[in-house]
Amino acid sequence: MNRLLFLALASVLLMLSCGGKKETAPAEETPVDTMPQAIQDTVAEDTLEQLIAQTPMPRAADELFDDFLFNFSANRQLQMERVAFPLPVIRNGKTTYTSKNEWRMERFFMRQDFYTVLFDNDQQMELVKDTSVSEATVEKIYFNTGAVMQYQFKRVKGAWMLLEIKTEPIAANHNASFLEFYHQFVTDSIFQIESIGHTVRFVGPDPDDDFARMEGILTPDTWPAFAPELPDRMIYNVVYGKATRDSKQKIFVMRGIANGLEVEMTFRCEDERWQLVKLTN
Repeated sequence: MNRLLFLALASVLLMLSCGGKKETAPAEETPVDTMPQAIQDTVAEDTLEQLIAQTPMPRAADELFDDFLFNFSANRQLQMERVAFPLPVIRNGKTTYTSKNEWRMERFFMRQDFYTVLFDNDQQMELVKDTSVSEATVEKIYFNTGAVMQYQFKRVKGAWMLLEIKTEPIAANHNASFLEFYHQFVTDSIFQIESIGHTVRFVGPDPDDDFARMEGILTPDTWPAFAPELPDRMIYNVVYGKATRDSKQKIFVMRGIANGLEVEMTFRCEDERWQLVKLTN
């Protein structure tokens, strides 16, 4: 996400690597580097959560929602303090309330190595760095069930708080048209090729120079060689401020968590048809 995330992850990796340099290990323990990958991942996740839980969230982290969300997702104690219990949960027009004892830790995308966000334009992307933003919504978009869970946060007396969870159908979401298109785009290879503009602007690393960028044009014929792997079951979105509707452009951003992944895809809707017009990675 930002420097707070990278510093935390770097600290965890350093701790794990130092532990792996011991000459001998107790008989009852298994060295980290000989564990199956899934167990190693769990060790790293648990160590990261312990590290963050032991470190008080900086007051400055309440200024930007991204900074707060990272801490909220990784620090159990902080999360319990920042949920307004009893929490209203709205589904199918009915409201129930979740008590503190019933709450389960919500880690959002911390258990995967990337997250996704949708923007309408470059100006909207700048809201990520805007300290005046006082409300935000984290959306979990489930294509298998056709539902969107919306976690609605507001800054109350300078502190971000989760105030409500609401579930709505994808068809009722402010990004409904694009989300329906996106799901078909990532699950239907023929439709994907048909949704590539005649020419797609490409911006990416120069294979001949590690410090340079290159620009070019992709066509439907060359697209398969450059097509990124995209999530097809569930994606996240973060709405900074108020959601907007009926936008004819969507910028789909997929960013890695401390792994350097960066994919930005710009789509435009003309004559009720969405098409990819730009790919940046």
